[in-house]
Amino acid sequence: MRWSDLTWSEIPDVLARCGQAAMLPVGATEQHGPHLGCGVDFVIAEQLCAAVAAQTGVPMLPMLPYGCSLGHSRRWPGTIALQPITLIEVVKQAGDWAYHSGIRRLFIVNAHVTNAAPLRCALEMLRAEHDDLMVAVINTATLSERVRQFHCADAADWHANDAEASIMLAIAPEGVRPDKLREADDPDRTCGCVFAHPVNRTSLNGVTGTPSLASAEKGRRWFNWLVEDLAALVRTGSVETPPLDHSYYGDIVSATTR
Repeated sequence: MRWSDLTWSEIPDVLARCGQAAMLPVGATEQHGPHLGCGVDFVIAEQLCAAVAAQTGVPMLPMLPYGCSLGHSRRWPGTIALQPITLIEVVKQAGDWAYHSGIRRLFIVNAHVTNAAPLRCALEMLRAEHDDLMVAVINTATLSERVRQFHCADAADWHANDAEASIMLAIAPEGVRPDKLREADDPDRTCGCVFAHPVNRTSLNGVTGTPSLASAEKGRRWFNWLVEDLAALVRTGSVETPPLDHSYYGDIVSATTR
């Protein structure tokens, strides 16, 4: 169910079977402390969407591996960031072409927290341009209450923490350095802050949380929750229709006669 594996002649039938729906996984390439590789966010996004595609029959568009990671600063090597306006335009243009390939329900599945604002902007632009395109931005860390709880259990402003380290141990252990887990712990220093400070001013090593608590067993359980909860949202969205069938562009005739 990967878009890249489908031929142009197969795509119409695949979309017809799933309500003209598709998922666009969006991640980031950024430092994740001394214990995790820089691809954590895009690895999670891609593997999550691949698992959900297999369960639901909703195809997965090629994953975007770069995101809005400016807040990670240049203090540590590894981050490759896009400006917010660049991410907005990339997703908008990808959405335009997806629409012309037949997609009418687009689930943007975001695995990096600070992609959320640019992705919301892209959503606004897409639905304003394409009257019959429905777009959802789903942030993986908050897609359900149980998912939110395990992400935030050791830090409200979490990053490279127990949740991410555990999931990576379960789904991509080659991106984990187990011998570095214990020394990577760094507390959340953002509690009570008025401003949104960059990571260079909130963390000593690029981490917020306690990755020393991580285990593959927890990661398998938590990743399964992600798959179950995202699949449920995708199934629901694949049959959803707007509450009212009114054009975005209005009824010019009736408006001028009232």
